[in-house]
Amino acid sequence: MNEMRVESTTLRALAYDDGRGILQLEFRTRAIYYYYGVPAAVYEALLGASSKGSYFNQVIRGRFPYASCASAQTGLAGKL
Repeated sequence: MNEMRVESTTLRALAYDDGRGILQLEFRTRAIYYYYGVPAAVYEALLGASSKGSYFNQVIRGRFPYASCASAQTGLAGKL
């Protein structure tokens, strides 16, 4: 998974594992969440959304199982 920085007031970065359907989202608060079973089409639509925060709230939040990451201070790729 490669981290991709995004322009958003809600999200800071994201990454996607196509083989496992895992979407990683890093929020501006530095909290990182893993969303499971996310189709590639949802990831692609998130990338293209004019408002990534709104897309997240309408399409992803509450619709996929998720877990938070304990190492949110280091970012998605383990880097500061």
